[in-house]
Amino acid sequence: MRDFDVRQALTASLKATHADDSETLIREELGLEHGQVFVDVAVINGEMHGYELKSERDTLARLPRQVEAYSAVLDRATLVVGARHVEQAIGLIPAWWGIKTATTQRDGSVKLRPLRKARRNPQQQMVAMAKLLWRDEALELLESLEAAKGLRSKPRKMLYERLVELLPADALRTEVRRLLKAREDW
Repeated sequence: MRDFDVRQALTASLKATHADDSETLIREELGLEHGQVFVDVAVINGEMHGYELKSERDTLARLPRQVEAYSAVLDRATLVVGARHVEQAIGLIPAWWGIKTATTQRDGSVKLRPLRKARRNPQQQMVAMAKLLWRDEALELLESLEAAKGLRSKPRKMLYERLVELLPADALRTEVRRLLKAREDW
């Protein structure tokens, strides 16, 4: 079983689940920390749910760093993991992360089985959430809040900090999701 096989099974399942929801965006390789870490598959609708894939052929060496990045941003996270990694993986992810196991069937297809349901992330960081926005998107949001004066030529870090100052966490989450779903040039 390869990453490709697990990804194919997961994306097919997510597309089927959200087929009737035009407000849902399913995005592969969503960059976090300005492209330093990537969410394998992200579902963006009324929340952001990220899926990290670890097939039988993968190692878990990068998982602690991925957990850190995912936990700063995502509303929910799920590890989709090959059976041989389950025990070790459980010790590397927070209790709020979901777990799905991926197993190869006789016909070569991959079956996903829920092991633990993802819960709401208790440790989101709003600056990390704001960093999902490109500079022009952050500036556009500040403009809409009539709060861009003096910031147009400032580094994006200052734009993100200002957004966090201005918007309550729920409003910032909503705006970031809205702008991500509206983005055309990924």
